[in-house]
Amino acid sequence: MHVIVLGIDPGVANTGYGIVAHDRGRLVALDGGVIETPAGQDQGVRLTTIHARVGELIDDYKPDAVAIEDLYFGANARSAFAVGQARGVVILAAGQRSIRCASYTPQQVKAAVCGSGKAAKDQVQRMVQSLLSLTELPKPDHAADALAVAICHANGAPLRAALDRASA
Repeated sequence: MHVIVLGIDPGVANTGYGIVAHDRGRLVALDGGVIETPAGQDQGVRLTTIHARVGELIDDYKPDAVAIEDLYFGANARSAFAVGQARGVVILAAGQRSIRCASYTPQQVKAAVCGSGKAAKDQVQRMVQSLLSLTELPKPDHAADALAVAICHANGAPLRAALDRASA
């Protein structure tokens, strides 16, 4: 089974993206990076930039799914709302193209990639490097996190396909 997943680590200033192909148990990184928007820019313009770039990635790579990291409500509610807006425009870009979205908590992603939901960021980077057979650590960390989200979803793709077939 060949599956392509666009993983997203949402944020208004930095939205990480990672595109992973899963083919017969093997994972391959197709692309990864960060969509950056300037801090002084109008919020609507920043969100439009994220929406447009995610749309381009979907159009270019034709993923079977978009996997996006859930909100983490830390001490700063204001930043959580901004991240929620970034998530919204990513989900909109996918929905406009009839691409399914799946959400994963940071703990689910860490557990899927590292075996522990409490793994440190550097451990996630090293495991992403290992799982994707990359010659260097994926950087910056937003791109590494997005690749981890894509891996999390891609590794569950065969099981989801079998369940879909069984329920059909």
